[in-house]
Amino acid sequence: MATEDDVRRICLGLPGVTERLSWEQPAWFAKTLMARMWEDGVVTVKTYEREALAGTEPDTYFWTPHHDRSPNLVLIRLDRIEVGELDELLQESYRIAGALK
Repeated sequence: MATEDDVRRICLGLPGVTERLSWEQPAWFAKTLMARMWEDGVVTVKTYEREALAGTEPDTYFWTPHHDRSPNLVLIRLDRIEVGELDELLQESYRIAGALK
């Protein structure tokens, strides 16, 4: 089970990532937003696999109508994901956010 502290540790361990508030929630930025706490225990990240993740594990991965316009954003319930898998998704989000080109 992952936590917000795991999200923070992983994100801030990546080169050039900063933390600041976005919509009154902790958020992490590379060149653009890479992750943000959506609500307690739920983080949003960027991925090219949103449909596949939500299709195979809808109790873990999902999105709201708010995210319909951003097809690369997925919400993750932290209590349903292992830290290693979270790390992989945050690494992908970091790349998508433009940190590595």
